[in-house]
Amino acid sequence: MGKVFGLLGHPVGHSMSPQIHNDAFNKEGIEAVYHAFDVKPELVREAISGLRALQIAGCNVTVPHKLAVMEFLDEIDEEARLIGAVNTIVNQDGKLIGYNTDGRGYVQSLLEEMNSDIKDKRILIIGAGGAARGVLTALLQHGIAHVAITNRTLEKANSFLALANNFSISAEAIDRIDAEERLHEFDVVINTTSVGMSPHIHETPLSLTKLRKESVVSDLIYNPLETTFLKEAKSQGALIINGVGMFVNQAALSFEYWTGKKPDREQMKKIVLQQLGGTTC
Repeated sequence: MGKVFGLLGHPVGHSMSPQIHNDAFNKEGIEAVYHAFDVKPELVREAISGLRALQIAGCNVTVPHKLAVMEFLDEIDEEARLIGAVNTIVNQDGKLIGYNTDGRGYVQSLLEEMNSDIKDKRILIIGAGGAARGVLTALLQHGIAHVAITNRTLEKANSFLALANNFSISAEAIDRIDAEERLHEFDVVINTTSVGMSPHIHETPLSLTKLRKESVVSDLIYNPLETTFLKEAKSQGALIINGVGMFVNQAALSFEYWTGKKPDREQMKKIVLQQLGGTTC
């Protein structure tokens, strides 16, 4: 019998993870299967106990369980601890270890699409939730010149500054109006919120009136593939990047933790795009 891997979330019916991972297992000749497990929030403890009891080899964790699973694991990787969330669990001979591949997956996609480094870039992050913290942590680990965080609640954006200070990188929290007025100062603008996601596809998180033509505008959303936010940025001459690359890269990194092998990321992306019915931006 092959190994079993899975996804813990609620709901999980929409997830493309089983398709891309099962395809990757098949392509790599690995005898394994990946299932999506719909786990209600009040049953997270029991789900983790189930991983142990059934000797599940590893799993991904998605909303709303990325924080909740942490207290039930045996060990938390330093990056996941800094982010404050786990999206990948590895069962290492009965010891459950939590990792987070979201931020690194994002930075990899950013570097791939930009085809240049970001160490000298000034970056604006929109949002101050879990996704933003993952992206910020990975950006800080990679190294950037400056980061600003804008959020509906400035207090929450301010809470991110201590993380940046740990890396001795210049950082500030600014309100939305200030962010819109100073948009020309930033090389990269990243939307980490759900504003603009289907079905609310006409909403945008920020006005792009003062966007520089040579800027990069990135949206973690991949449904729709091209949000109204990205469309507006493209109309002003910016390079736009949707969330497909992040989704594929974080999945590939999880696969590597579980198997020690690098999956075909282009094949993963192809499957995702087929499911979404489009092409990359």
